[in-house]
Amino acid sequence: MKREIKSIKNAALALFFAAQIFFSCGRNASNALYDYKEFPLERNGIALHLDCVQLAKKSSAKSDKGQKNILLVHGVTYSSHEFDIDYKDYSLVKKLARSGWAVWRLDIAGFGRSQEISDGFMPDSDYAAEDINAAVQKIVELCGQDKIDVLGWSWGTVTASRFAAAHSERVNKLVLYAPILSGIGDTKTAEPFHHNTWEHAADDFQRNKDGGFDYSIAERELIEIWCSSCWHYDGESSPNGGRRDICVPQSKELIDLTKIKNLTLVICGDKDPYLNYKLVKKSLKSLPKGSKLEMIKGGSHVVFVEAPYYRDFQKRLLKFLEK
Repeated sequence: MKREIKSIKNAALALFFAAQIFFSCGRNASNALYDYKEFPLERNGIALHLDCVQLAKKSSAKSDKGQKNILLVHGVTYSSHEFDIDYKDYSLVKKLARSGWAVWRLDIAGFGRSQEISDGFMPDSDYAAEDINAAVQKIVELCGQDKIDVLGWSWGTVTASRFAAAHSERVNKLVLYAPILSGIGDTKTAEPFHHNTWEHAADDFQRNKDGGFDYSIAERELIEIWCSSCWHYDGESSPNGGRRDICVPQSKELIDLTKIKNLTLVICGDKDPYLNYKLVKKSLKSLPKGSKLEMIKGGSHVVFVEAPYYRDFQKRLLKFLEK
């Protein structure tokens, strides 16, 4: 296993540096279809990374007035770059952009391209929910709309749901992808920052019985690019406030679905080791009428980039958003 990780690390580094040379000469024909912009955002004296990807105006038949907007909220260790894996057609960002959305991504304080912080415990779930609120306020101000769609993944479901519960007037539809409805296990989080490693970045991909990666589920090249992006954008450490929140007994519920007033999609794979499936299966009982539960057989925590399942994930997501 160590040899396989080392091989992936070396290949990923080569891919990453090759990509840097390539993009320094300009985006390829596919990426030229998209407009990418960053928007200055600050909360609590901390600069937050907020960006937007959409079809370039010359490629879009839709008017700005009819533009749909969605904010994607990342999980507890790695930041929003994971939504835009630049390999084949795996990128969720570009799929949504091609389907008519302006796709916004936020890095919570201390994560990814947002400003570094001194206390890794500070951006806990409630703090992150207020970062999301600041981003949504900025987005609705810029786009001139009252509401946008919001998708949270993993710990992002905890933070996005707390934001939505407090600010339902700003949310059109809510998507809880791989929802952490309760604690994932009572483990002590003593250090304020998580030590990121290549091994950890690849942990969520499915394995064979011998412990090696199952490349029939996640392509080798995708894993390589995924790990190189984590190394590039997130570096050697990430804040641990969110991890301390979710590393509690499974009996402790982390998301109060009864407080959510917006139509909600709960979507996940059925082989996700972090999920409390007992709560997932009865989630619709607490959500507003018209909400949906979608479970993808065979999918894991990263079902949105797994070869047999990612297109099904995209299809189910778009069906809900477009309804």
